[in-house]
Amino acid sequence: MVRKVLSILGQLSDADVEWIVRHGHQFHCAVGQTLIHAGQRPSMLYFLLEGAVAVTLPNGAELARLGVGEILGEMSLVDKQAPTASVTATQATIFLAVEQERLHAKMEQDASFAAHMYRAIACFLSMRMRSTISNLGFGKAEQTLEDEIELDEEILDKLHLAGVRFERMLSVLR
Repeated sequence: MVRKVLSILGQLSDADVEWIVRHGHQFHCAVGQTLIHAGQRPSMLYFLLEGAVAVTLPNGAELARLGVGEILGEMSLVDKQAPTASVTATQATIFLAVEQERLHAKMEQDASFAAHMYRAIACFLSMRMRSTISNLGFGKAEQTLEDEIELDEEILDKLHLAGVRFERMLSVLR
């Protein structure tokens, strides 16, 4: 499900992505380790590069399983609220982690970076909401990458560039 990270990287400039990679660090999470705890605001924004995680409510109900290309902690970055769900590794995972305070400082100093970042997160959250609605039975049973791209031609135009940025991000961290 790399399409989600591609939708974000497609909204950012090369300089934005380079800043994120330069100021982020690799974070490894073992199977069963909880990365984000419900009720505790995360200090990082996570880009899931390898592995998979489960998102669960405090009552134990599983909301979703997420894989490569997902972004975690983005809602708390935007609204500074604690999450209502926990995120636990279901496989050994590798993330690019960026401190939210550092991201906020950069967004305060650089209006262009902030505009790109907020637009990228808005597009990402929109994609996630469409997927959730579909999974709940209020839309198509299964939406393909082509269906999502048809919804936003701008993402299609930037898809190749976003893929190159994602590969660059991975190569820097390896």
